[in-house]
Amino acid sequence: MSEYTQPLCAGPLAARAREIEPFHVMELLARTQTLEARGRDIIHMEVGEPDFPTPAPVIEAAQRFLTQGQVRYTPALGLPALRDAISTYYATRFGVTVPASRIIVTAGASGALLLALAALTQPGDSWLVPDPGYPCNRHFVRAYEGVAQALPVLARDAFQPTLAQVNQAWGPTTRGLMVASPSNPTGTLISPAALEQLAGFVAERQGALIVDEIYQGLSYGIAPTTALASRHPCFVINSFSKYFGMTGWRLGWLVAPEAYVRDLEKLAQHFFISPSTPAQHAALAAFSPETIEILEHRRMAFASRRDVLCSGLRELGFVVPADPAGAFYVYADVSAHAQDSAAFAHHLLETAGVAATPGIDFGQQSPERWLRFAYTTDEARIEEALARMRQVLA
Repeated sequence: MSEYTQPLCAGPLAARAREIEPFHVMELLARTQTLEARGRDIIHMEVGEPDFPTPAPVIEAAQRFLTQGQVRYTPALGLPALRDAISTYYATRFGVTVPASRIIVTAGASGALLLALAALTQPGDSWLVPDPGYPCNRHFVRAYEGVAQALPVLARDAFQPTLAQVNQAWGPTTRGLMVASPSNPTGTLISPAALEQLAGFVAERQGALIVDEIYQGLSYGIAPTTALASRHPCFVINSFSKYFGMTGWRLGWLVAPEAYVRDLEKLAQHFFISPSTPAQHAALAAFSPETIEILEHRRMAFASRRDVLCSGLRELGFVVPADPAGAFYVYADVSAHAQDSAAFAHHLLETAGVAATPGIDFGQQSPERWLRFAYTTDEARIEEALARMRQVLA
């Protein structure tokens, strides 16, 4: 009897999958794990994940729910009580009325972005995507057979798109604009006035504006704002991961114009069934006064870390051309020390035990000049990282 042989492949890979680039930092992460397994002490400044634990009230809410044993699906749009809580949060913190009916709870902010792009993108549609910017944005556009058109943003404009840039780049196939405030990797913000101008421009052209607000709440010296205060329609993405410190819970939300909610609901039903039920019940405690007090103390700690890191990097000869006013990143020009930031990142890791993310992950605008440092570790470790880099550079 002949032995069954499994074929080596199941036909050609889809073009969209071949064209998705990896997270280049993952190679760096793999190396950090190897070094740590050998006993090396690595200071992690490459990961965009708060080092603080999930706030205790959130953990306790999850525990209370789980003891009941009834962990079942919720509606695809999310737990009604959580949608109401998010709506109340917008009203009390930002003074903005956002009906709960417009709020869709999702499997992380990535789930929110996937839903929005699935609903809005036709094959061949072009999206204006800031460069440098969050790498998933351009790859998600490609996954839906759209075209991510890089919009080079400059340090003199706080690495945010200007109305003149968007006007010049907008073409007959442009579907919309994606922006982030605060942004990853630069930590910069768009002013409400500038965002209102962009929203008005996009609306006049019957395009779509997607605003990433997942670092909302993590701003320093500037009160947090929301694009939902605009008089123009937009799609706003948010998350429980960053300000609320719930990365591994994988929970976010999307606020959409009312007319799109039903179609987004159908997509959510098929894509995800529903978001994580334990995570949603835990998140009900995220807006409590006790939790907000914890989070505000953490925000002040991030602000102090930012000041230490920015000052230290500049003393070492790195250029930080746009002061980060939010998130927990510093985007530094390392060209005074190296011509290839990816090679330099590996050099810092091997010789100093300091891990940072090279610019190649964030776009094609001179990525070899840039490193992103995340201040998601405490001040003592940041000081140690600066001392180690000083020794290497000397």
